[in-house]
Amino acid sequence: MKQTPATWYFDFVSPYAYLQSRMLHKFRGKAEIAMAPVLFAGLLNHWKNIGPAEFPPKRLWTYRFCTWFARDHGIPFRFPPRHPFNPLKPLRLAIARGGAPEAVHAIFDFIWADGRDPNDPAEWQALGAKLGGDADAAVERPEVKEALRANTEAAIAAGVFGVPSFVIGKEVFWGVDATDFVLQYLDDPGLLRDPEFQRVANLPAAAERKR
Repeated sequence: MKQTPATWYFDFVSPYAYLQSRMLHKFRGKAEIAMAPVLFAGLLNHWKNIGPAEFPPKRLWTYRFCTWFARDHGIPFRFPPRHPFNPLKPLRLAIARGGAPEAVHAIFDFIWADGRDPNDPAEWQALGAKLGGDADAAVERPEVKEALRANTEAAIAAGVFGVPSFVIGKEVFWGVDATDFVLQYLDDPGLLRDPEFQRVANLPAAAERKR
């Protein structure tokens, strides 16, 4: 059975990305997924937006919702001791390991299943040992740094504004709550040609907030 190519854009700083990473098994036989680490902050800067942890009410909601969602879906979950954290080194480490699913899942699990801090020097060393090789040297390689920039730029060019996001062809599916939407689209690629989807894609705005 032919599988549909799909790019999954993620950042380890996002609990939503971790939660969706635990659902990727649902895509077996449906999609050939390329894992693409991106810098969420780069997306936010481009679209002139702020992250959910950057204002207190949404931060509290996000943390509560993710904790509830994980429990409701039977997903091992524990927030790291500090959040948000700087995800640059874990992202580069994933790229240095070729974006291999095993490496990506190992990093996600270290941070979000075990609740460990990748910015703590001792914990970083433990993560590097878990993946094997010299993590400090790997994340400093120029080609690794460039690959992360290129991934982020490619995501922006595709219209990605948040993580996690699937890009399939020219379509973007954002968020863990879009998982079933993506699965239905893979089963029925004509889904978005439905007249109501076409209508809402071209709705005019009746008001605009001053910026």
